Amino acid sequence: MTLKQIAAKWFAAAIVRRTRAWSLRPEETQRRVFDQLIRGAARTKFGTDHDFANIRNHDDFAIRVPVRDYEALRPYVDRVVAGEQDILWPGKPQYFAKTSGTTSGAKYIPITRESMPFHIQAARDAILHYIHETGKAGFVDGKMIFLQGSPVLTEKNGIRMGRLSGIVAHFVPKYLQRNRMPSWETNCIEDWETKVEAIVRETMHENMAVISGIPSWVQMYFERLKAASGKPVGALFPNFKLFIYGGVNFEPYRPAFSALIGRDVDSIELFPASEGFFAYQDSRKEKGMLLLLNSGIFYEFIRSDEFFGDNPKRLTIGEVETGVNYVMIISTNAGLWAYNIGDTVMFTTLRPHRVVVTGRIKHFISAFGEHVIGKEVETAMENAIGKTGALVREFTVAPQIAPNSGLPYHEWLVEFEKEPVSMDDFASELENSMRRQNIYYEDLITGKVLRTLVVTTVPTGGFVQYMKSVGRLGGQNKLPRLCNDRSVADALPKSGTYH
Repeated sequence: MTLKQIAAKWFAAAIVRRTRAWSLRPEETQRRVFDQLIRGAARTKFGTDHDFANIRNHDDFAIRVPVRDYEALRPYVDRVVAGEQDILWPGKPQYFAKTSGTTSGAKYIPITRESMPFHIQAARDAILHYIHETGKAGFVDGKMIFLQGSPVLTEKNGIRMGRLSGIVAHFVPKYLQRNRMPSWETNCIEDWETKVEAIVRETMHENMAVISGIPSWVQMYFERLKAASGKPVGALFPNFKLFIYGGVNFEPYRPAFSALIGRDVDSIELFPASEGFFAYQDSRKEKGMLLLLNSGIFYEFIRSDEFFGDNPKRLTIGEVETGVNYVMIISTNAGLWAYNIGDTVMFTTLRPHRVVVTGRIKHFISAFGEHVIGKEVETAMENAIGKTGALVREFTVAPQIAPNSGLPYHEWLVEFEKEPVSMDDFASELENSMRRQNIYYEDLITGKVLRTLVVTTVPTGGFVQYMKSVGRLGGQNKLPRLCNDRSVADALPKSGTYH
């Protein structure tokens, strides 16, 4: 065992002990964070506008600070972007994470000196928990790759700006720099397809041990590696032991990854966003990711089935239950207050609090009141793949409310790596799983309001073609798993339909 491995195991044990200390006292931990945030921002423009000086508890906060999305918070953000100080948080942000919003145009998410360290710490601690639980530390001596956006930053009114993954690249610890790939020059390539080809050339003969990124784009990297080398990824990289991912549910991709790698590889799930690093998988034995309650973020939760009603109840960490779908609301030391990030979560355990991401509050299908969510379609796809042996590269779901004939239906647009022997069996597995999971969908089918789902095949490369056409190819961009309209479905190329 190398000195680096020994040090990693010692550090991992210390971090796990520290994590247990706060995670088993969730209310106390969150109360401390809440008090720090309110005190810290009391003299800001937002703090004075919302009477932070007289906030003593969560009830006071909920009365004074309404839930907002980016558009509602934008008047304050625009002042920060214009260079004003002490607006949402004391001073000016250290960075803006620039993201592309679907309705807001460009979004500028502030990252402060207080919030930035938690983005780095959380990713580190996820790996250390894995080392502590499994005893596996050999990968620390190998090469590591993080498929991410360009680290080239611009500046706006004295504040540096770029993609979150590019900003984070500037904070990779020195002890990892020697192991980290690709090179800085390759990482700065903006065109994603050109960048992937350069990464393939650069890494193909290296001792890759850890690979990280959004599954759909890592899959593209693996496909290019296999095409260039003629070998499965696992044979090309015999010491590849760990895949780290976030942003989407990995399970629908897992069979295709196993086929490309040629063997199973351990994985760690993360829940990062420009607004904060919220959770990571702390145990392979437990379902869900540990919610980070001590990372400068105060959490509130609203039941998703109440979210669009009048004055829905805002719950704190001590009031949540397992098995309930919640919209997650955050207040942070980057100056986001009662901010709706759009993600929905479900708790799998309490004390410690672990969550699974169930989808996006704006990404659902409810054309007829069925309210289908991302978790349901991903579970259905996972079941269909497992039962039929199909390999799926990508998929999305949309309602067809005005078909040329017959009843409306849900259309599943699927790009296969390997088609099932029977497409009818594949569609039946999807349908049966959806009807088991969603009682409203089941009622609409039995009541003959909807007909059974339709599978439409998308030709190879069709989803990449679509993402390229809308300027969202590669990096941290994600395809909507489902939409309540036909904006994605109608833009995709199609090669066949199966009823």
